[in-house]
Amino acid sequence: MRRAAAVGAGALLAFAAVAVTSAEERPGTGTGTGAGDDTEKRTVPDFLGLGLWRVFTRLDRRTRLDVHDVSGRDRRVLWPSRWQVCTQYPEAGADLDRRTTVMIGVVRRGETCPPRVRTARR
Repeated sequence: MRRAAAVGAGALLAFAAVAVTSAEERPGTGTGTGAGDDTEKRTVPDFLGLGLWRVFTRLDRRTRLDVHDVSGRDRRVLWPSRWQVCTQYPEAGADLDRRTTVMIGVVRRGETCPPRVRTARR
């Protein structure tokens, strides 16, 4: 019985040590403690006219992303390298936080953005 309690306590201490170490090493927190939200201010880059692959490489992995075909054909967007960005919301320079979803409208490379999309909010 004592051995099981000792093993359980040891595992708990090891888990706590790993949690504290990883919290101290988090970049961009300013305090080094890992407490609270990130203090690093993030903004939305300008993606208009770029390839969709750039969106995936320039946004943080934690950012929510909604990608859709704006050509009117309602195609699935499977290969990011074959698509280019026509619209984005929020606009470039807007603040990004955990609740922000970046919406990207795309067309296949070589196609032009539909006029109704170009005049809509970007």
